[in-house]
Amino acid sequence: MNEYTDYDDTVRERRLERIREMQRRKKQQMVVRRYIRRFAPLAAGLVLVVGLLISGGKRVDRSLNGNEASEQTESVDITQKEAADKVTPGSRILAIQTQIEAGTAQVRSQAVAAMNAEASEQNNSNSITSNSEMLYSAQETEQTKHIGGEIVSSYAIMVDPKNDRILAEKLGNTRINPASMTKVLTVLVAAEHLKNMEALEDTITMTPEITDYGYVNDCSSAGFERDEVVTVRELFYGTILPSGADAAMGLAVYIAGSHENFVELMNQKLQELGMDDTAHMTNCVGVYDEEHYCTAYDMAMIMEAALDNALCREVMAAKTYTTSITEQHPEGINLSNWFLRRIEDKDTGGEVLCAKTGYVNESGSCAVSYGKDKAGNEYICVTADATSQWKCIADHTALYKEFAQGD
Repeated sequence: MNEYTDYDDTVRERRLERIREMQRRKKQQMVVRRYIRRFAPLAAGLVLVVGLLISGGKRVDRSLNGNEASEQTESVDITQKEAADKVTPGSRILAIQTQIEAGTAQVRSQAVAAMNAEASEQNNSNSITSNSEMLYSAQETEQTKHIGGEIVSSYAIMVDPKNDRILAEKLGNTRINPASMTKVLTVLVAAEHLKNMEALEDTITMTPEITDYGYVNDCSSAGFERDEVVTVRELFYGTILPSGADAAMGLAVYIAGSHENFVELMNQKLQELGMDDTAHMTNCVGVYDEEHYCTAYDMAMIMEAALDNALCREVMAAKTYTTSITEQHPEGINLSNWFLRRIEDKDTGGEVLCAKTGYVNESGSCAVSYGKDKAGNEYICVTADATSQWKCIADHTALYKEFAQGD
C-alpha cells in the first residue's frame, strides 16, 4: 500500500475558509458585473453631454466677454427683457449642469441600491452559481459517526448532500488514489465543455493515440477498436459503465484536443470547487501516479457536482447501454454498470441510483455512489481500499442501511 498523508483539522479549516473566500469573491464579481452592464452606458452618455455643454458654455462666455466693453459704453437703458436675454446662455448652462449632476447622483444612488440588493440576495442564498459553477461543501456535526472496523474499507465517508452534513467518516480527509472514480470528474468536465447537447451526436475516430493508452497501462476498456467511428454520447457511457479507458481518452481528445490539455481542465475544475489544496489529477482515467490524488471527502463533493449536471446524472444512473452498429461491432457493444446491477438486490433501505467504481493496487477496490432511502432522503457514499469488489459493495450496503429512514 502507498503511505498516505493525514490532513488534520488545520488543513480542513483552511479548505473551508478558502471556500468561504471564493464565495465572497464570486458574490462581489457578480454584483460589479451587473452594475457595469446596467449603469455604465448611461453614465458614459452623461459624461459626454456634460463635456459638450461645458465646451459650448465656454464659447458663449467668450462671446459675452468680447461684447462687454461696448455694452458698458452704451447710454441706452437696458430693459428687463434685454437683461434676461443677456444672462440666459450662462444660466441655461448652469441649470442644465445642475440637472445632470442631480441625474448622475440619482444614477449613482440607484446603482448603490441595486448593488446592495444584489449582495443581500446573494448573502441569503445557500449556494453560489456563476457560469453554471457551484461550490460544494459538507461539515461534520456532533452527530457525525466515526466509522470503525465494521466497515472493511480503510477510507470512507457518508454525506447528506441536501443538508451539507457529514454523517459518518473514516479517514475521510486522508489522501487516497481515486483510481477509476476519477472518471466522475472526467465526465463532469467533458459535459461542462460540450458546445451544446447536439454535440453528443458528433463522432470521433478512435486513433491509436486514444486506444493505446489503456493497453499500455493495463486498464479496463469499453471495447472500442482502432479506426472505429464512435459518437460522443457513446464515449460518455463507455467511460462510466464499463470504466473504459478508451472512452475516457476519446472524450479528452474530443473536448480538449489532447489528453494533456484535458487534464489541465480537470485541475481547473478542482480549483473552482475549492479542492486544489487536497486534490490533483495527472490523467483522466485513474491510472496510479503519486501526483494523482484526492480525499474521500473530495470525491463526495465531485460526485455531488456531477449529480447537478443532467447529462452526468443520466449516464451514471444507467445500468446498461448498447452502442450503435459499426463495421467493427455489427451488433453494437453491450455496456454494463456492474456495481448498480450487483447492489440492486441488496437491502440498502432504499435504492442506489448512481455509481462509479475503481481499482488499482495502491487504492484497493473503491467506489462512489448516490442513493435514496424510502423516505426520499439522499446520500453520497465513498469508500476506498476494500479487499475485493464484493467487500466494497458490502460496505456501501451497510452504510446506506445504517442511515436509511423508513417511509
